[in-house]
Amino acid sequence: MSDQALSLAAGVSPRLREQFPGMLRADGSPWHYLDTAATAQKSQAVIDATVRAMGDDYATVHRGVYARSADMTLSYEAARRRVAQFLGGREDEIVFTRGATEAINLVAQTWGVENLKAGDRILLSTLEHHANIVPWQMLRERTGVEIDVCPLTEDQQIDLAAAERMLTTAHKLVALAHVSNVLGSVLHVEHAAKLAHAVGAKLLVDGCQAAPRLALDMAALDCDFYVFSAHKLYGPTGVGALWARRELFEAMPPWQGGGAMIDRVTFEKTTYAPPPQRFEAGTPMIIEAVGLAAAIDWIEAIGLDAAEAHERHLAGKLREELGRRNDVTVFGPADGLGIVSFALDGIHPHDVGTILDEEGVAIRAGHHCAQPLMDALGVPATARASFGLYNDESDIAALLAGIDRTRRIFG
Repeated sequence: MSDQALSLAAGVSPRLREQFPGMLRADGSPWHYLDTAATAQKSQAVIDATVRAMGDDYATVHRGVYARSADMTLSYEAARRRVAQFLGGREDEIVFTRGATEAINLVAQTWGVENLKAGDRILLSTLEHHANIVPWQMLRERTGVEIDVCPLTEDQQIDLAAAERMLTTAHKLVALAHVSNVLGSVLHVEHAAKLAHAVGAKLLVDGCQAAPRLALDMAALDCDFYVFSAHKLYGPTGVGALWARRELFEAMPPWQGGGAMIDRVTFEKTTYAPPPQRFEAGTPMIIEAVGLAAAIDWIEAIGLDAAEAHERHLAGKLREELGRRNDVTVFGPADGLGIVSFALDGIHPHDVGTILDEEGVAIRAGHHCAQPLMDALGVPATARASFGLYNDESDIAALLAGIDRTRRIFG
């Protein structure tokens, strides 16, 4: 275990926090950033790697015959290889996208259009992010496929027992979040895969909140598609990845046309490159991919097991503190990972967030791109605190002090 991991295990992370220039306010005082589920702060190592890629190392990829272009091509493809290692997959099973949203849309508009028709069904869950709802609704409008919604258990986890009862041979796809961006609840992906495959359906997993917090292994999870975004993994915005089984990629048509994704172009006919290049039309996100690889290097030097333990500890501590207050409702299971959503009686979450901001505490307030879940919870919005590797118990103390001030203001 690294020194940083040992520091985390001891509940102290000052050296980690110092690696993130964004964790300070303009006056040099600490910023209590508790919105990592929306986007993570970037370490200096990631910033430096991105700046180098944009500056001293910059050139296009896959096209130039000059040395720097060849070197940048090697770096870009090394980033793909790094993502594959991170996921426990193969290099030719990784497609770079602009993020998880684009990755899900890619699957919907290629595999979905090719394989789904009127009468087929898709199973989602109540807690899904809009990015794992809307693309399937758009596909429904195009193909006539039907959508079913799996409910939650009493402790607000995806009810896989209900899913098993709902699934039929008409279901061709199950698409679920690995970790809820609102509740922190963790899906038993292996069980979900077994249920989906038992009726001949494929399983797509939204891994946005899992990738920064859990060690991943596609072979063990046994899903068919897995997506995540770099910016939630301490990397840059504008890049993410889609992992899919090679045989699925081979059968999927391209979804965008242009440079890089072709084999041969004539006005009579175009043939396409093999995956993954088939799905990466145009000049790719070179700088961002290099930054993603640097972020993976950074977090794996600490260890995903240490990250998970650290964030479980902080989330558990906050749930415990909020649970002592009779004017606070806490949502999600007791063992939720890294994310705590709550509501203060009689105070809108937007007001909570505004007052906390005055105290140097940043949380998310709103529906978190999960309006169907808000409807199921019976609230218009929640306040959400989400943790990263740079957080410690001082952030919880600042949040609680800010909540006390909010209550005093509102009476």
